[in-house]
Amino acid sequence: MKLCFATNNLHKLKEIQALLGDQFELVTLSDIGCDTDIPEPFETIAENSAAKAKYVWDNYGINCFADDTGLEVTALNGEPGVYSARYAGPQRNSDDNIDLLLSRLSELTDRSARFLTVITLVIDGEYQQFEGIVEGHIIHEKKGSNGFGYDPVFMPKGLTRTFAEMTLDEKSLLSHRARAFAGLVAFLKQL
Repeated sequence: MKLCFATNNLHKLKEIQALLGDQFELVTLSDIGCDTDIPEPFETIAENSAAKAKYVWDNYGINCFADDTGLEVTALNGEPGVYSARYAGPQRNSDDNIDLLLSRLSELTDRSARFLTVITLVIDGEYQQFEGIVEGHIIHEKKGSNGFGYDPVFMPKGLTRTFAEMTLDEKSLLSHRARAFAGLVAFLKQL
């Protein structure tokens, strides 16, 4: 089945293609000629995921899925949440985002956090959502060079390595995105 993954983020594409294998032909936004920075105007990850999928379906008529992911830190009342990618500003720089996060947590003892991914799938105008969560905590300094985003400071609960210290295969087995995509893949296999 051909599906548009509503992203141009090559890190995400690589991670998702590893999860999906060759059962599905994935195309990106640039593959379908979409060069629009799709608005994410909502206050929840689920709403932003749905908005991206709806945009592709409404404008291109292509079966698609879109994800939105956020890091939610308990002591910061869920920040950065929907603003995870642009937490430190519109430049969307991961190092700046991590530096700001660590600065805001510097005097706090509760460092519990979770990654949340919501995927919205549109098949012939019908919408489904799938959620994946990984609980963990924010460590005090970056560790590891794999992954992207907040991976160097997020340590999943019960583990002793950050996402950035794991291989892509290891992360794919337990990540929030992997959990959400497991629901998506299970649903697609039933079609």
